[in-house]
Amino acid sequence: MMGPFSALNLLGLAIQSIFIQNIILFYFLGMCSYLACSNKFSTANGLGAAVFVVISISGTLNWLVNHFITGDGALAWAGLSDINLGFLEFLIYISVIAAFVQVLEIVIDKFSPTLYRALGMYLPLITVNCAILGASLFATVRQYPFVPNLVYVSSAGLGWWLAIILIATIREKLTYSKIPFGLEGMGMTFIVTGLMALGFMGFTGIALDKIDQDDTYPELVKSATTHLEETTLDQKNY
Repeated sequence: MMGPFSALNLLGLAIQSIFIQNIILFYFLGMCSYLACSNKFSTANGLGAAVFVVISISGTLNWLVNHFITGDGALAWAGLSDINLGFLEFLIYISVIAAFVQVLEIVIDKFSPTLYRALGMYLPLITVNCAILGASLFATVRQYPFVPNLVYVSSAGLGWWLAIILIATIREKLTYSKIPFGLEGMGMTFIVTGLMALGFMGFTGIALDKIDQDDTYPELVKSATTHLEETTLDQKNY
């Protein structure tokens, strides 16, 4: 479930996914709904929460799809290890995302009609939000075990949510500002997004999600601690 990842590695993976390799501001995935639904904080917050839920759950379901249906030898549990359904992976991933978005749309319509009307056509378009599919594909390519996969897709969703909240907050403030002619609307939004991306990408090169199998530091600390305890015990006996 955890693979070679420790709790500290999982924390590093979460920080890496939210801040350093933000799914919007680093990979620029999911920009359509990010730009269209970031005029108001309330709408952006609702959409960000919806995308976070969809990425987290669909990413987990797609991990199960890869490990038990479409991956290499994934059908060994059914005695069909020679059959490779990898060519169906994209189709199944998108189907899982679409099915869950339909369920989420019904839930939001039931419990928050105001948010449902505010999101409008962009709620069903979450199905084709490339950030959601991208998170699942990144996790598949990197071959994360189950728990790191869950941490990664959830953190990617949090990163998307954070980015759209930040731009919505700034755009609300910009409505009271004097914007140069020709930069109103999308022009200033692209400029601000670029500046935000530069801020986030300033941490590029810090790889908190890497796992060094040859790292002997924990063993060295344990050895030094044991030696210190033995030395202290010998001094007491002396």
